[in-house]
Amino acid sequence: MEAQRAQEIAQSPVMVNVTYNQQPIYIQHVDEKNETARIYPLENPENELEVSLNELNEQQ
Repeated sequence: MEAQRAQEIAQSPVMVNVTYNQQPIYIQHVDEKNETARIYPLENPENELEVSLNELNEQQ
């Protein structure tokens, strides 16, 4: 996923279907410099992860 698109999703009030390892996630923060995002699985909000933007997929 491109950093700009991840940033748009993170700032959007509308929930966008994004997955990480085929699990639905929420993007909390995007670090464009390092091309990473802080995310958490929708089913487990306490399990925050820092992952590469390349590992995120937007579902259409």
